[in-house]
Amino acid sequence: MTDMPTAFTDEEALEEFMTRPSEALAADLARAPGAITILGVGGKMGPTLARLAKRADPARRVIGVARFSDPASRTKLEGWGIETVACDLLDAEAVAALERTENVVFMAGMKFGASDDQPMTWAMNAHVPALVAAHFRQSRIAAFSTACVYPYVDVRHQGAREDTAPTPIGEYANSCVGRERMFEHFSRLHGTPGRLLRLSYAIDMRYGVLHDVARAVLAEEPVSLAMGHVNVIWQGDANACALRSLAHATTPTTPLNLSGPEVVSIRALARAFGQRFGKHPRFVDEEAPTAWLVNTDEQQRLFGYPRVPLARLIDWTADWVAAGRSSLGKPTHFETRDGSY
Repeated sequence: MTDMPTAFTDEEALEEFMTRPSEALAADLARAPGAITILGVGGKMGPTLARLAKRADPARRVIGVARFSDPASRTKLEGWGIETVACDLLDAEAVAALERTENVVFMAGMKFGASDDQPMTWAMNAHVPALVAAHFRQSRIAAFSTACVYPYVDVRHQGAREDTAPTPIGEYANSCVGRERMFEHFSRLHGTPGRLLRLSYAIDMRYGVLHDVARAVLAEEPVSLAMGHVNVIWQGDANACALRSLAHATTPTTPLNLSGPEVVSIRALARAFGQRFGKHPRFVDEEAPTAWLVNTDEQQRLFGYPRVPLARLIDWTADWVAAGRSSLGKPTHFETRDGSY
């Protein structure tokens, strides 16, 4: 990108750049005509995904669905030209009343707090997908999943491929396999085209693995190496791939890994931030020979290399954190290895 900024002065500039559509996105959306409903639009990625879709095709209806416990988020979306519908997706009657649109992006789910309320975790991650898949059986459905459904893999290799059998660790990851199975079942039953997006760490400057490590280094707090390697992807790229996957839906639905292609060393990452901050990172724990990593060959075959490279993400994050700009205050807990969130 020739117009890529060197830094962001504030959240408005960050979100404006994050939601600039590419010609490739517009071309793929043209192959998936019709309105787009985004279920769970109120999360970390939802608002910018909705805005990106609207900017890519301003004449298209984009409908954001969430509980909207924060009225300000609803107002912000409507200001971008996005229709909003308040809905509790656990309410079967409310789901049944939703307009059936040609395209659906499913972003709802429960991760943090999953270990403290296992029944709710399964309700959100398996029961809600069943309600949604049955109701939107005539739509294209791009459903967000997670790399946590995979087993740990050797960090010396590229990561788990889409045909790697899920062997989840912990209650949360098991419930996410349940989510995938519900979409697979109804896709097979009704011929619903779709994709299961096994995402590994989308980031922007306000949250994510890079943000967590940078803040720890700047504050001279220890950085855990328990999960010593990760994949990350710029949230704008992750959103674009999710929307483009509507044009690459399969029948029945199939998994698609979604992340950056590099295996990122947490130790090396902390040292990179230390150089930028003039700090000496402190570490705890030891790197394991395995980690949750994904192979993104299929993603790159479909969509190309991510527009924002890792080196630029590190520079942006360092500038943002050093300047004391905003944080969502939502740690990723990337260092967790037992699947308890």
